[in-house]
Amino acid sequence: MKLGWLDFSSNQTKGVLAALVTVTCWSGFNIVSRFGTKGVFTPFDMAAMRFGVAATLTMPFFLYLVPVRSWPKYMALALFGGLGYGLLVYSGFAFAPSAHAGVFVNGGIPFWTVILTAILAGFKLSRHVYIALALSTCGLVMIAFNSMLADHAPNQWIGDLLFLGAAFCWAVFGLLVRRWQIRPHHGIFGIATFAALVYLPIYYFWLPKGLLDATTGDIALQCIYQGIIAALLAAGMFSYATHKIGACEAAMMLALVPAISAIGGYFILGEDLSIVVIVGILIVSLGALLGAMPTNTVAFLVRDKN
Repeated sequence: MKLGWLDFSSNQTKGVLAALVTVTCWSGFNIVSRFGTKGVFTPFDMAAMRFGVAATLTMPFFLYLVPVRSWPKYMALALFGGLGYGLLVYSGFAFAPSAHAGVFVNGGIPFWTVILTAILAGFKLSRHVYIALALSTCGLVMIAFNSMLADHAPNQWIGDLLFLGAAFCWAVFGLLVRRWQIRPHHGIFGIATFAALVYLPIYYFWLPKGLLDATTGDIALQCIYQGIIAALLAAGMFSYATHKIGACEAAMMLALVPAISAIGGYFILGEDLSIVVIVGILIVSLGALLGAMPTNTVAFLVRDKN
């Protein structure tokens, strides 16, 4: 029997696929961003490249497509999904490794989303979402415990707190997109536009810079990944996923990022994968997939087995 979430014409399948694209982009984002902040770039350089490139590509479309009366909503989205998220996450990379970002940012987004949904929207979550959240919690704790013991560099806790703050900002962004029914491409255009208009003048006149000491290749890598893949593709796919499967379900899929980041670190950076991490990866993956399933599909699977 064909399940609804496996029907490629269904909104559920489209949403899950969009969320998987986001997961892939953000897994690479953790590694690329860590490379950048450990080199000559400051966190402020990273944010400038992200907002500057994205705004250059999207601002004309935003001004043409979105009426002025709707701009306040896009300013709010830029505050949380652009400035708040970007500055906090890039600052966090200056203190803590990419493995911590995978755990605290992408693992934190589902938690903040569930909490904010319950408090602000009064949305009653399905039982399987709570089970998925519990599974992801167990897996994330295992991965976090392993990464915390891997090294003891000073001030890592500052980076972890900054990552949690970034997760909160992104959770608010996802809920606002869903609540206001913002079209994904309009939302991304608005974030890029207003984030650049607010941030770039401040960056140019007052913030420390390392761009002049960077190579052309390093600048190109960060501009492409931060300004196009992370700011436009990943954010756009996440917005699309929230429309198709809901904010909570889309956020749960992001719990896969720590697992993929750990696997990528193993093959690309030569980082070790302990038994604890491997088990944690499997648990987080199971929880994320369960959380992304619609309630009717879960009910069908349970009835089928009984």
